Parts: sequence; structure tokens; C-alpha cells
Amino acid sequence: MRIAELIQRWRQTSQASAVARSYAVDLPLRDAARIEALHLMYPARTDSQLMADLIRAALDELEVAMPYVPGKRVIAEDDYGDPIYEDLGPTPRFYSLSHEILRRLAGAPLGK
Repeated sequence: MRIAELIQRWRQTSQASAVARSYAVDLPLRDAARIEALHLMYPARTDSQLMADLIRAALDELEVAMPYVPGKRVIAEDDYGDPIYEDLGPTPRFYSLSHEILRRLAGAPLGK
């Protein structure tokens, strides 16, 4: 999800999916004021839902912004037959770690 899509989502009355993990976050006063302002603008959303949506959108944008660092090993070919090289940047490690942790969290009791 992109940041620009959030306002449209917040206008809808559907609620966010069930929480699988809870985090306590200390925010600077300016950021806390902005969360409170969003809550007043979109009262159907809780502060927690707003923050979860913002974090999800930021993480999605972070994934896209991670640099591609081409390795020497060819792992595939594109539609034109040109080589696609393995990615030595942070993206593969981020995906691997996040999938591993997701599998572990999915098996853990809620809130743990």
C-alpha cells in the first residue's frame, strides 16, 4: 500500500485486519499531535489502526527503495533474453528474515 492510498482507505468504514502483534511506541509530541489530528479527521479509525496503516505503507515504500546491488551470478533471463543477476543488496535478506519471522509469529499465541 502506498501512503497516497491511505486517505481513501480511511474514508471507507472497513476495519483493519486482526492484530497479531502489539508494540508500544513513544512518539515525539509533533508526531503524536498528527496522529491525534488524523483520528479526529477519521474517527472510524482508532489511533492504533492509523499507526498500523502508516507503518505498513512506510514499510512497503521502504522495500521499493532498497537498493539493488547486482551480483555476478545469473539467476534468470528477462523477456528479451538479457541476464538477470542475483541481488546482493539488502532486499533478499530483508525478505528472508521477514518471512522467517512471519512463520514464527504465525505459530505464536496472539499478543506474545
